[in-house]
Amino acid sequence: MTAEIEDTYAEAFEGYYSRILITAKNKKWLMAAANSVTGYATSGIGCDCEAGIGRLDLAGEDTPDGRPGATVHFWVPSWIKDTVKTLESEVLHRVGQCVLTAPTTAVWNATESSDTIQVGRKLAFFADGFQTEEKRHGRIMVNIPRMMGEFLIEKEIGYAKGVMGGNLWFFGDTEDSALEAAENATDAISQIEGAVTTFPGGVCSSGSKIGSRYSFLTASTNITLCPTIKDKVENSMVPGGVNSISEIVINGISEDVVRAAMHESIKAARDTPGLVKISAGNYGGKLGKYKIYLLR
Repeated sequence: MTAEIEDTYAEAFEGYYSRILITAKNKKWLMAAANSVTGYATSGIGCDCEAGIGRLDLAGEDTPDGRPGATVHFWVPSWIKDTVKTLESEVLHRVGQCVLTAPTTAVWNATESSDTIQVGRKLAFFADGFQTEEKRHGRIMVNIPRMMGEFLIEKEIGYAKGVMGGNLWFFGDTEDSALEAAENATDAISQIEGAVTTFPGGVCSSGSKIGSRYSFLTASTNITLCPTIKDKVENSMVPGGVNSISEIVINGISEDVVRAAMHESIKAARDTPGLVKISAGNYGGKLGKYKIYLLR
């Protein structure tokens, strides 16, 4: 049975992103670095940035040094004060703490933009005067000596504007069906160049709404979509027979990329056994200017 696709839209908003390519000796150390550098970066609601792993090239077919590689995205919403400075700080500190320290790694620019943040230049000072610049594989790299050898990072790391907050909700008759639908969707997103999900495993189990009854919170759990309290909440959006709702949130380098990722996700998930409905979140224009419709 094919799930219902609600005739609605996801409300997305503008953000700034920087993409890097991490390469390493093998998959073990590549993923150690990629998972570490994207830690605690799920949502702009409570984190200083959003970060996720995009495309994997474990065969090294398209990496500059021919080694296994992973594209990593860092995102900051445009409403954050000093957005670009915040983005630069996040990338600099995350790469310095989580990639420089990971064995066998190197970092390459993966953002097509003439605008740059000073990650390579600033990280070079860690070499305490022994840093060098050199050309490797057609790129200008900073070489930082480290105890296990050398760490290479491209001198110029780009940044650009993109679209954040594309989203889908999967209404399942059980936790298993809601999760399987989201897993099918995230598998599809992984094939879309320029798209990324930032929640654990690409799936959010605790969607939020803007505001709260508590003045010290800017966001809180979306009570209208919590199945366990649907009998206690006015205007609950949980249909009969639905006992679990998963969410995926998509950031992309353009509106077209986010749209493509959402539509491929719907196609991948809609025939999941036990999936009742697919919908999305919008907030009447309070969040962002992009309307990405599920049915067109």
